[in-house]
Amino acid sequence: MSSSPPMRKRVEEYIRGLQAQIVSELENLDKTAPKFRRDSWVRPQGGNGLSCVFACPPESGGTPSSLETILEKAGVNISVVYGVLPPSAIKEMRSNHSSIPYDGETSLPFFAAGISLVIHPRNPFAPTVHANYRYFEITEKADEPKVIAWWFGGGSDLTPSYLDESAVKHFHRTLKEACDQHGSELYSAFKRWCDEYFYISHRHETRGVGGLFFDDLCSETHVRLSNDIARPRTPDEIFSFIRSVGDAFIPSYIPILKANAIRPYTERHRRWQLLRRGRYVEFNLVYDRGTRFGLNTPGARIESILMSLPETARWEYMSDLGVSEESEEWPLVKALKEPREWV
Repeated sequence: MSSSPPMRKRVEEYIRGLQAQIVSELENLDKTAPKFRRDSWVRPQGGNGLSCVFACPPESGGTPSSLETILEKAGVNISVVYGVLPPSAIKEMRSNHSSIPYDGETSLPFFAAGISLVIHPRNPFAPTVHANYRYFEITEKADEPKVIAWWFGGGSDLTPSYLDESAVKHFHRTLKEACDQHGSELYSAFKRWCDEYFYISHRHETRGVGGLFFDDLCSETHVRLSNDIARPRTPDEIFSFIRSVGDAFIPSYIPILKANAIRPYTERHRRWQLLRRGRYVEFNLVYDRGTRFGLNTPGARIESILMSLPETARWEYMSDLGVSEESEEWPLVKALKEPREWV
């Protein structure tokens, strides 16, 4: 009886397939738009990846493209990398993974694989979306190394410029249905974590209307989950959960994008969208752990890390938009100040 492939191989196969599905779905939405650029790369320190990026080429003179595409900028990236963790990194990881040995001097091999995507549509009524799912393992130093620690992380979240409650409820309901297949507590715990994580402290608001966020999901006790409620614990069980929420991306988001991509909008709507994108940039560069970790990692691929930023954004001093409770922008402002339960 043959044993199943190592988890690292199974994760890699899954994220490559999911990337291809998502890119194909987005390209089929707008057949007159440029195709995603496929950029295959190799990490000198170990590993490789494929960045699939959408952007309209600028006009002559560097001015923004005049093409009215559904997407303005998007990226669907995967990376499969390996290397050696220094003792300082191991010490930090031990707070959530006590099985990792630490003596202050020894480095350990690691493997990481994940998919990360951000989609910025052109229409102000079509929300930005972000998702990523990842697997990390640490092994012994040996010819046939034993895995001594492993975990999964990820999530998906929605960032609209204008609040469409039916769209937000659809997004959350789809994610909840995927979570509920694997445990009754997962959606509520990871939705709460998402609201807390994507919080812009200096603005006193969340980045968007939430979704899921989780990390360090493994067989060990998890600070966010109850010990007496059934949940995925084994590598196979958690990988099954990852596939469920990963597969939920297309049905959770594409119908929203289709419904809003060609809605008419005004210069005011566009101005507000760019202001909201400014907040998106603030969170990613000031607070996001993944961005900060990537920028501080030797040999990191900066172009892929900063793929999440929008092509255009705006900042205004004491902007008059989103201030009046009677304005079209106010429902979103209120939802960002006071996160809600959507399902």
